[in-house]
Amino acid sequence: MSKQVIELKRLLEEFEQKKNPSKAKILSGFFKTGKGEYGEGDIFLGLTVPQQRELAKKYVDLSLVDIQKLVDSKIHEYRLTGLIILTYQYEKISKEKIDEKEREKKKRIIFDFYLLNTKNINNWDLVDLSSHEIIGQYLLNKNKEERKVLYKLVKSNHLWEKRIAMISTYAFIRNNDFKDTLAISEILLHDKHDLIHKAVGWMLREMGKRDEKTLKLFLDKHYKSMPRTALRYSLERLSEKDKKNYMEK
Repeated sequence: MSKQVIELKRLLEEFEQKKNPSKAKILSGFFKTGKGEYGEGDIFLGLTVPQQRELAKKYVDLSLVDIQKLVDSKIHEYRLTGLIILTYQYEKISKEKIDEKEREKKKRIIFDFYLLNTKNINNWDLVDLSSHEIIGQYLLNKNKEERKVLYKLVKSNHLWEKRIAMISTYAFIRNNDFKDTLAISEILLHDKHDLIHKAVGWMLREMGKRDEKTLKLFLDKHYKSMPRTALRYSLERLSEKDKKNYMEK
């Protein structure tokens, strides 16, 4: 039995040891796994995110072949842990003492792997804990042409691809680069899904923490027509006076 097969086997055994049926039941309700809900069919073991981060650090060298097995699973924690491992691998590559060409090649492999698996990144926590750490980070210093992938995702009929496009811009926001956040927010402003409204509002809020003036310019243009959920989220860090002003206008 190869070392990689043994590593995956051990990881799955640890999942089994740590599972918590009562917590799994709560999570199944929280992540809307019922018939017709956005997380329909998702199976939970009941592990916490800190537990999964701990496992991801322990098994950070898992091969992409084995990570694929995790992200293909119907078990939510398998998919999330696989994605967290990917984010740790990506971060590790950034710190390796290797040639820049080799670094870029390795990062691109993870970036492409992630995009090939968007069908498996199918709940909001999976998106929120991984997209900006891989898609956003990879595109951070890329040109407009290379960032077009975000606009392909945002125009998808797939709820989670649209959320990936929005949340990926968090990496840009943290570097005071707001252009794509604003453009993608405008595209998604009248999307029908509440989880998109929340994502838009969250990214606008994060942008506003760094540049309140830019946020207010966006709100001045859109506050009357944008969904109330997105508006409320975007206003969270503004003054009470500003909140009242935008909500009551």
